[in-house]
Amino acid sequence: MIVGLTGRNCSGKGEAVEFLKTKGFYSYSLSDVIRDEIRGRGMDVTRENLIKVGNELRRRHGHGVLAERILERLEPDRNYVIDSIRHPAEAQALSRRSDFLLLAVQASAQVRFERIRQRDRPGDPQTFEEFRQTEEKELGNSGSERQQLDSMEDLANHRIRNETTLEEFHNRLSVLLLQQMSRMDRPGWDEYFMRIAKVASLRSNCVKRKVAAIIVRDKRVISTGYNGTPRGTKNCYEGGCPRCNSLADSGTRLEECLCSHGEENAITQAAYHGVSVKGGTLYTTFAPCLMCTKMIINAGIREVVYNQDYPLNDTSFRLLEEAGVQCRQHAVD
Repeated sequence: MIVGLTGRNCSGKGEAVEFLKTKGFYSYSLSDVIRDEIRGRGMDVTRENLIKVGNELRRRHGHGVLAERILERLEPDRNYVIDSIRHPAEAQALSRRSDFLLLAVQASAQVRFERIRQRDRPGDPQTFEEFRQTEEKELGNSGSERQQLDSMEDLANHRIRNETTLEEFHNRLSVLLLQQMSRMDRPGWDEYFMRIAKVASLRSNCVKRKVAAIIVRDKRVISTGYNGTPRGTKNCYEGGCPRCNSLADSGTRLEECLCSHGEENAITQAAYHGVSVKGGTLYTTFAPCLMCTKMIINAGIREVVYNQDYPLNDTSFRLLEEAGVQCRQHAVD
């Protein structure tokens, strides 16, 4: 999951980040993108420059640019906490991930000012009035590239107060996160197996098209196959298939093609290793051709699930139906 943090200065976002890091979360800050930009320009990393350059990046590259650059660094199998979300477009960009949660950390102005006085950093406001004036400048205006902290609090999925002890703050965070984690979004079996097939297709050595199939029985992968030239022969991309390497038009000169299809290889690999595919389900990134369809039927496979339709396969569909083999599409990106 991705926990995005927003909130005003000294509300406790940094403390939330440190706490979540102890729980296995990887941390990023949208300000990291701005810091990289500032250092690249040879400027000092100050709060004033962070705001100035951040506003400039949003104006030049779009209001969600900081979040979009951070998204490029994220892996789908990790938990992340992302600090310094200051503009609605940044939250919108991060919400492309279904597991994104925007959390606003809140504390009163007086409490936050006292924290600023205690940390005593150079450049921090010295009076409460100076603190309020600085904060008003940072709130931003609707529709502008400037950070909009007031709008962000309204957009947050949850708000959490941080005005008492750290222990209480940590407990509130723990309760909230456990509630969200219990609603984990997991892929269904069709999506799970189809994505495995799509990864397998990356091993294809065919220069024309990358296709793969996997055979599943009892929710367990028992065989995989991808298209390419036969075992022990020159790979297609190394010139092994004359038809593919002459860039023949689709559907032509098929009698010259030396590449085996993904479905064909999944079935023959099972035979090679002595594994029965009878009663299995075949997931393929492309609907099967007629040759592979005949192999699927005779191998005893009971169901075919394909990601993308394949030209000229009406005969294949009719034959599968006549043989009593279920066939359906399950498309994934």
